[in-house]
Amino acid sequence: MRFLMYVVFLLGLGLLPVSSVAAQSKTNPAVLLGKPAQPWQVSTWVNSKPLTLSGLKGKVVLVRWWTSGCPFCENTAPALNEFATRYQPQGLQVVGLYHHKAETPLTVGHVKRTARKLGFTFPIGIDNDWKNLRSWWLDPLPEADFTSVTFLIDRQGVIRFIHPGGQYVKGEAAYDEMGRQIETLLRQK
Repeated sequence: MRFLMYVVFLLGLGLLPVSSVAAQSKTNPAVLLGKPAQPWQVSTWVNSKPLTLSGLKGKVVLVRWWTSGCPFCENTAPALNEFATRYQPQGLQVVGLYHHKAETPLTVGHVKRTARKLGFTFPIGIDNDWKNLRSWWLDPLPEADFTSVTFLIDRQGVIRFIHPGGQYVKGEAAYDEMGRQIETLLRQK
């Protein structure tokens, strides 16, 4: 009971991200916070030339795993587009990593059509065989029950915030929290 009261106290002060508390029952993404983000291994890119995490040092990077047919991904698409547009001039780089869940074969054309439908103009890497999703999220947190996870990485390449899956939609607390986290990291030099 004391632990729960402490968590509520920290939430009230804004010192504990709501999304990390929501995930405590299944996973503890906090174990990944403060650690350097590992390089992704992506060979196919849509909307950009190939990107590396080391090439993005000096920028705040929002990495969102998404897939087609996912209602959470579709509901979050407007927020990603808005964050990319609003914060890019201040140093935010949104990167989508597509992980294929459909029973049909994965094609670049399918990813391009789905990205266009969602309005994504930011860079999208195709995470073949979920290699990056596994190494960043599923292997360290095997009980994670969402794959549409978002990582915020600071200008030095360190993981500072994780939205452990689901959606963030304008007008909801998770959306506001993501915006606050982005703004905090952008203020840091």
